[in-house]
Amino acid sequence: MKKNLFKRVIIGQSRDPHDPNIFHKVSLMAFFAWVGLGSDGLSSSCYGPAEVMIALHGHPYLGIFVAIAAVITIFVISSSYSQIIELFPGGGGGYIVSSKLLSPTIGMISGSALIIDYVLTITVSLASGADALFSFLPQGLQFYKLEFALLLVIGLTILNLRGVKESLAPLVPVFLTFVFTHAFIIVYGLISHLFFVEEVVTRTTNELNLTFTQLGMWGTFM
Repeated sequence: MKKNLFKRVIIGQSRDPHDPNIFHKVSLMAFFAWVGLGSDGLSSSCYGPAEVMIALHGHPYLGIFVAIAAVITIFVISSSYSQIIELFPGGGGGYIVSSKLLSPTIGMISGSALIIDYVLTITVSLASGADALFSFLPQGLQFYKLEFALLLVIGLTILNLRGVKESLAPLVPVFLTFVFTHAFIIVYGLISHLFFVEEVVTRTTNELNLTFTQLGMWGTFM
């Protein structure tokens, strides 16, 4: 009895597929799917740009090319997702798609790569989030940063055990806040530099030529 109660509290009650309200919940799945897929990019964008600027060292203006490459990557992935949805309307991850279209061996490699990717995404995202949060806290609390990250892992695990809807619902306000604030920042940045386009282009071109001279074409590309 206690075991069932504990399971119901942690994972939640079983779902009734004949419940009429299920159709309302299904109608929201497209929205929750957008939040779920967008959260991956959200977590990456929280620490990715800072790491890019660190990697570029004294050539921060090359970040524009990293941004262009990221946009191209997003379009390629979106196009791939669209094709996968058409071919596998019942759902298909990397393992299923690779196994069906290529070979079971390639599917196993793809599945293994996805497991590693998921582990790295969670660990790097939570570690970055803990670093960002504890950077505002007193130095004496830094000792608890690892324990805090571990609690986040446990919390996310419980959320995922409760199901897709329950795991995504807490992320909705965070995700929407991120989208609206960043949309405002991007538009504001473009408008505020609108009258300085010629100056920015000239300075970037000069700095790019200097980089070609210092590092060469292949050094700049790498």
